Amino acid sequence: MDSAEAEYAAFQERVSRTVYMDNLSPQVTEAVLKTALGQFVNVNKVHIIPNYTHPSDAAGRALVEMENPKQAEQIVRDMGNLPFMMSGMPRPIRARAADPEMFDDRPRKPGKRITFRWLDQQDPDFQVAKKLKDLTRKNAAEASFIMERQVGEEEKLANQQWKTLKANYKKYELIDGVLGDGTALRLAERYNTRIFDDK
Repeated sequence: MDSAEAEYAAFQERVSRTVYMDNLSPQVTEAVLKTALGQFVNVNKVHIIPNYTHPSDAAGRALVEMENPKQAEQIVRDMGNLPFMMSGMPRPIRARAADPEMFDDRPRKPGKRITFRWLDQQDPDFQVAKKLKDLTRKNAAEASFIMERQVGEEEKLANQQWKTLKANYKKYELIDGVLGDGTALRLAERYNTRIFDDK
């Protein structure tokens, strides 16, 4: 086996233990993803796939390399059966086995050649390429619009969750204060009631 074949074989082994995850919140980072999944499997590496169609540094997708292929299969299976929420965000994350084409650092497949040629405007393939280019621009504009809406909704939800948490904590402090300073006991004596059941 020559060096190119050995390099590609090592790459294929890495692909077999890697999971592709999407529908991630734009606020998810490599550290958040590694910590969340580290509760269940041993995570070797996390690579956030850049979103080239959106000006912000939004995540959305990631390649997560596990310690072995069995752990990768476990994550795909578990996340297919149960919604996995991360960072309190309202969307379940999807996971599936990674494909070699997803890696931007993949080596050239041994024996495969890539050729390029310029297309003339009269060439039938020119119209196909132009149509693909126009569709890509349209898709990028739609993805950018959807991403902005999702980020806005997630920020709104995060604010609501924070306000609810603060309100619940104030209630807890109030109850704790009433029970702690003896006010509840004095009221119970005054109205001849019991606060706690001793049984």
